[in-house]
Amino acid sequence: MIYVKLFLEFFKIGLFSFGGGAAMLPLIKDTVTSNDWLTLEQFNNFIGVCESTPGPIAVNMATYIGSVQAGFLGSVVATLGVVLPSFIIIILIAAILKNFIKNKYFQGFLDGIKPVIIALILGTGITLLLNNIGLKNLNFDFNIYSLICFIIVTVLYYAILLIGKKKIPTIALIIFSAILGIIVCL
Repeated sequence: MIYVKLFLEFFKIGLFSFGGGAAMLPLIKDTVTSNDWLTLEQFNNFIGVCESTPGPIAVNMATYIGSVQAGFLGSVVATLGVVLPSFIIIILIAAILKNFIKNKYFQGFLDGIKPVIIALILGTGITLLLNNIGLKNLNFDFNIYSLICFIIVTVLYYAILLIGKKKIPTIALIIFSAILGIIVCL
């Protein structure tokens, strides 16, 4: 029964999420916390792990949660659940894309969901920031180490962007942040 539940829950997430993995995070959070698959703290911690591992964050989350709940088969079922809707939708859109691309209703649909996607991504980012500096569930438990890391990485990123006129590669930021986190916590 857990396999069916994992598949259906992640299928719903995959079906109703637009905008990629970051936009899926609020739905994944609601699903895993309401089913008691992960605590909010475990979920927040695992976002960092998923972001630093290869592959889309939603697939990594589904694989991990499925594995924790039902072993290897659970990870396969949850992963299939989250990717199958996108796979089906892409095949359907590719088959009839020429008709959709100029359709005013389809363009209206896309224009309508763009603000929601931005809001979901922004909301997830703000929630992660607040959780990492210590504001969890409206209880303030200040974490100076996370705040120091956040400030250092943010200042470094924008200093290099302004002075060097180029962005730091995402991989370099992840590696730097991980090393900085270890150093600051020691």
